[in-house]
Amino acid sequence: MASPDEDSVTITIYSDDGHNQGQQTVSRIHDNPKWKETLPPLSYSVTREHRTEPPFSIPGYNRTDPGIYRCICCGNALFDAETKFDSHTGWPSFFKPIAPGNIEEKEDRSFGMNRVEVLCTRCHAHLGHVFPDGPRPTGLRYCINMVSMTFVPSPGQEQKQP
Repeated sequence: MASPDEDSVTITIYSDDGHNQGQQTVSRIHDNPKWKETLPPLSYSVTREHRTEPPFSIPGYNRTDPGIYRCICCGNALFDAETKFDSHTGWPSFFKPIAPGNIEEKEDRSFGMNRVEVLCTRCHAHLGHVFPDGPRPTGLRYCINMVSMTFVPSPGQEQKQP
């Protein structure tokens, strides 16, 4: 995992059809003054101010079609839909990231809780939290805010809204 003060990070690049293009060292995006202008208000609040969207409120949280999920701020590939499962929590849940180096995990003791925050490695967008109560094979549940991601359907798949 990279520390927040590093100027570059190594992530695994994925094409929109989900193919691994190998690792690449890219510039870390420390801040982008245009995020407040370009992101929807709730996406900005969640990703840049570490807030959480209300459960069951965002279309796509229960999407089941194949594709990949990318960071809404920088486009970094985060999760493959093949690892998504219904956790009945109202947020998209995954049992593993698309590539371990594409996300970072950090201790989060906010609101009197002890949790593990999930961040985008490239731009440090707040994505959600990871919990040790997921399905096999990892036993993990990456509980991610839908507004922190964009969904890219697999080629030939029509994007459906559940």
